[in-house]
Amino acid sequence: MSLKDNIDISILPNHIAIIMDGNGRWAKDKGEDRLYGHLHGVESVRDIVEGAAELGIKYLTLYAFSTENWDRPQQEVIGLMELLVDTIHKEVPILNKNKIKLHVIGDIDMLPDAAKDELNDAINETSNNKGLNLIMALSYSSRWEIGLAVKHIAKDVQQGKLMISDITQNTIQHYLTTKNFPDPELMIRTSGEYRISNFLLYQLAYTELYFTNTLWPDFRKENLYSAILDYQSRERRFGKIGEQIKKADSTNL
Repeated sequence: MSLKDNIDISILPNHIAIIMDGNGRWAKDKGEDRLYGHLHGVESVRDIVEGAAELGIKYLTLYAFSTENWDRPQQEVIGLMELLVDTIHKEVPILNKNKIKLHVIGDIDMLPDAAKDELNDAINETSNNKGLNLIMALSYSSRWEIGLAVKHIAKDVQQGKLMISDITQNTIQHYLTTKNFPDPELMIRTSGEYRISNFLLYQLAYTELYFTNTLWPDFRKENLYSAILDYQSRERRFGKIGEQIKKADSTNL
């Protein structure tokens, strides 16, 4: 029996975000180099994307490469970029078959031209799909994103397009790279690390956080189902008390 059978489809998280961590340690445990771990991590991406699509999850954001990752050894970075290009090229037909729409957030200008070309082609080729929205965070960090948003807000204020008195939380969200997506309701981090690592800091304000010791190359659908079941066991209060939430729920029945 699969854990999937215990999931309440009526209260699925609309948006799941995942920090895919542990590729390097997984490879080291097997006596291989880090790129071997990244290669097998792609299999996990494929499995989890498929699992999310099968459940009917509407948005899935995967933290694939941070702005800080550019400081890793050059050989690893080059290998990651080559793997990215090859993977995207191979996966587009599968994305289209499963009606998955690809999006990318991050400082894409930092990527090699070949990677940018493959990404743009994949985004265009999947743009009409109406199923799962797969959001890849590439060359992304939340501090970079917030800094960029502040610059754009300041520029619009300077040009008279925006009044300081009109700036609200909604205004800030409109200037983030995630402006077209809802905030995640569930964030999963693999590999036993208990930190957010500069990922969606603004958007995770009321997100349920789930940490697992499983290394990313070993993370599969059953692990995803376990995280969702844990999420469904929680009471999301958004700063209110439990009685208020229960009263609101009963009113909406």
